[in-house]
Amino acid sequence: MPATILITGATDGIGLLTAKTLAAEGHRVLLHGRSADKLAAAAQMVGGAPETFRADLSRLDEAAALAEAVRAHHDRLDVLINNAGVYKTPQPLTPEGLDVRFVVNTLAPHVLTRGLLPIIPAGGRVVNLSSAAQAPVDVEAMRGNGRLSDMEAYAQSKLALTIWSQEMARAHPQGPVFVAVNPGSLLASKMVREGFGVAGNDLAIGADILRRAALSEDFAEASGRYFDNDAGRFAPPHPAAANPEHGAQVMDAIAALTGDAA
Repeated sequence: MPATILITGATDGIGLLTAKTLAAEGHRVLLHGRSADKLAAAAQMVGGAPETFRADLSRLDEAAALAEAVRAHHDRLDVLINNAGVYKTPQPLTPEGLDVRFVVNTLAPHVLTRGLLPIIPAGGRVVNLSSAAQAPVDVEAMRGNGRLSDMEAYAQSKLALTIWSQEMARAHPQGPVFVAVNPGSLLASKMVREGFGVAGNDLAIGADILRRAALSEDFAEASGRYFDNDAGRFAPPHPAAANPEHGAQVMDAIAALTGDAA
């Protein structure tokens, strides 16, 4: 049975290839991007006239509006793939003084997912793009009190997202499945080219694991777990994710920064 799947950051890289893969299998793919022109080009490449949704996920009000727009068109969303991410950017701070890596990589997925949960069934899935790069979260820096390097902010934002996945799984024991996935290190994405100056590995490595996380039975009982595609298996994330106090601090910061109850 075809699934309805929203992929954020679907205009290039892993997101676009995942969208192409899923659409070719007959699924209804909803594409999100920041640029209307890139969205139109992505829709052509994906084929089948997929729906497109424009939002700048460095703005939490636009993340909330994206959820509203999807709900206005759909009463069921089987899978949400929180793929959009930022590593290097010429403007690392939002107008509110927050690091854009935390906003796009951690806070926007929270806002978007919370807005879409009413239409995600218990058997649905939320797939969160983590990374092999993970580091304990400087919660004060996350709250905007302190500055981090590009890699520090990126790695911390990805561990924060992984912790959030765990906590959301605990809060929703009846489903949907929340799973964090490292799709593979240094894949051939725009982020890798711009951030590390290397061509990168085959994007299909990442698209394949995202497809599996979204649909395969291997992930049906994986809520709260972390899949490391470099190792090809479920594995523990950074040890800080197992620290209840650290997890609580991260979740408190997410709630405070999004004006939401975590």
